[in-house]
Amino acid sequence: MGINQEDIKLETEPEKGTVDPAAAAAACEKQAQAAENAGEGMAGEGTVEEAPAESETDKLKAELAEKDDRILRQQAEFQNFRRRTQKEKEELGNVIRQDVLKALLPIVDNFERALASEASDAENLKKGVEMVYGQMMQALKDKGLKAIETEGQKFDPNFHQAVMRVQNPDLEDDTIAAELQRGYMVGETVIRPSMVQVVAN
Repeated sequence: MGINQEDIKLETEPEKGTVDPAAAAAACEKQAQAAENAGEGMAGEGTVEEAPAESETDKLKAELAEKDDRILRQQAEFQNFRRRTQKEKEELGNVIRQDVLKALLPIVDNFERALASEASDAENLKKGVEMVYGQMMQALKDKGLKAIETEGQKFDPNFHQAVMRVQNPDLEDDTIAAELQRGYMVGETVIRPSMVQVVAN
């Protein structure tokens, strides 16, 4: 009995609709490899994006630390400046006081001599007091002290202190009628205003 060629073809050809297991396995492996490669690529991109963010944060931290250090240095310098200025002010005050007191010592010496003298008459005592007074005023003038003028002057609250108002038809209003206590200035600064009577007709 002869072999039919059509029967041989049917036995060797795969049926339509069936899947080759080896081909399916190869296709799955290929898809898995592609997915793995895609995941690695995304992970690499994420790492690249995070690096600049970390670098910017470190830069900001460094700038902040530098500013804090600069502020601390400035505060320390200011404290040192204040201490140095205070010390210089105290030293200057001491020098001024010493200078004034040194100028007054000769006057103290003359007062002591006058008290130790045996002057019997009032006239000589008065002359001695006048001499000491003149010496003291000269020492104060040398240090910048000057008396405030009041005679014939108009009342000025910047230099005078009115303690009494009087009537005087011979003088204009606000004219100083009399000086009750002398005022003094050092340079252009009033250290004590003059006490005066002011005309108010």
